[in-house]
Amino acid sequence: MKLASKRTLAKVTAVAMAAGMLAACGGTGSSGSTAGEGATNEGASGEAAASGDAVVVEVWSNNRHDETYMTQMIEEFNASHTDIQIEYTIMTDDWANSIQMAFQANTAPDVITIAASDGMTLSDYVNGGMFESLSSYIAEDEEFQTVTEAYDHMYEGLNSIGDDIYWVANGVRSGTRIEYNPDLLSAAGYDSVPTTLSELVEAGKAVTEAGGGSTYGFGFTSSGPFGRWLEGVGTMSGCTYRGYDYTTGTYDFSSWKPLIEQAQQIFKDQSQLPGSETQGVDNSRALFAQGAFAIWGNASQEAGVFTDQFPCSFEWGVAELPTLNGEVTGALECTPNFGFTMLTNSDCKDQAWEVIKYFSSEDFMKGYLEGGYTLPLSSYMSGKIDPSKTGRLADFALKDYEDVYPTPPAVTVDGDDYGITIWNAILGNATADECIEDLNTRYNDALERALQNGSTQRVIIEDYDPAHPSAGTITYSAE
Repeated sequence: MKLASKRTLAKVTAVAMAAGMLAACGGTGSSGSTAGEGATNEGASGEAAASGDAVVVEVWSNNRHDETYMTQMIEEFNASHTDIQIEYTIMTDDWANSIQMAFQANTAPDVITIAASDGMTLSDYVNGGMFESLSSYIAEDEEFQTVTEAYDHMYEGLNSIGDDIYWVANGVRSGTRIEYNPDLLSAAGYDSVPTTLSELVEAGKAVTEAGGGSTYGFGFTSSGPFGRWLEGVGTMSGCTYRGYDYTTGTYDFSSWKPLIEQAQQIFKDQSQLPGSETQGVDNSRALFAQGAFAIWGNASQEAGVFTDQFPCSFEWGVAELPTLNGEVTGALECTPNFGFTMLTNSDCKDQAWEVIKYFSSEDFMKGYLEGGYTLPLSSYMSGKIDPSKTGRLADFALKDYEDVYPTPPAVTVDGDDYGITIWNAILGNATADECIEDLNTRYNDALERALQNGSTQRVIIEDYDPAHPSAGTITYSAE
């Protein structure tokens, strides 16, 4: 039986002494001992005494932005339930690897949060016997189906494989936007954010020149810098998603050449805040909020960041991404999030499902969405919330050109991945042609190896439309 962590155990013990034993489920050991640095134990068992035996369902999350709301709602759940108690742990370090290590050590929780942006390839966890299919539970729960619209949001390779659903997204993170300082742009002669990348590069140069060494056009970060907004510029311009050509079933990065070359100009002009590309993301956010540079790019999570975590010293704006020619010819990726998956080593699957249901319920999600923690994914919940309560999140409402991309084949490449490789070229460490030739070679070699050893399948989409990637018919081939 799994023991609660020390902080939780004090609360659990108080409840047990008042009204009987709490039975914990999951693997053996303590969640506190496996969480590692950056872990905190938050919701736990509440203060109300439970009558009779109660099962403790352990939940791990890598979300800290919603900590206050989650803690409050878990306390309410625990106070009103005598049969189930939720133990909630937040982990911020090395999320995916920590889950795998805990599972292998039989110390994993019963339920974990999951989002498309976590980078946890579903097939790896399913083939590894880690994730439990939720399909049988969903099929028997009409209320869950109604609120989440689970069957309308099955994304092959992302949250489902065939007819099996492994997690259901309760929200969606928007694609990236430009967050900007209108005062710095205005001082450089710009009333709005330009609609082409080349013009935006020129605007950044003008802001830098107007700043005279005190303020700059752009700020970046060492944490996934390419994916923050430049990748979105590429896909909206029709560049291949993560370099994968869904019409041929091969990798082809050649469409990224003009973006690489235009983005290189930022560093040739020295329009970026010096050293920002080596800063952690929160440091860069703080510098933007202080007015050190004009242009920052990220998705809808910034609504909360620049409202609560790093309040801006100016009235910050939100604009759509530019494209290469000013027209949108491809989709901007939005990512389903705030989902929950059950681990197969849970000893209390039925109770774990009840917890997942609670986190996906109408009452829970109404407060979560109106709190501005995520955008609604289901049309049902979109109709239940008051948009005026969501604050700056309203500025990130989904656009018609945003879509969920099908998952490309899972491959293991030798060397750096495409995001790091393209970013290094943007920094001027390689030409666009050298970068593309390198990526095409390494990614297609990796694809062929994976096909030969049976670890992946070629993904081809019939009638593929880059503006609506989820609309085509997906086929798979082992050859």
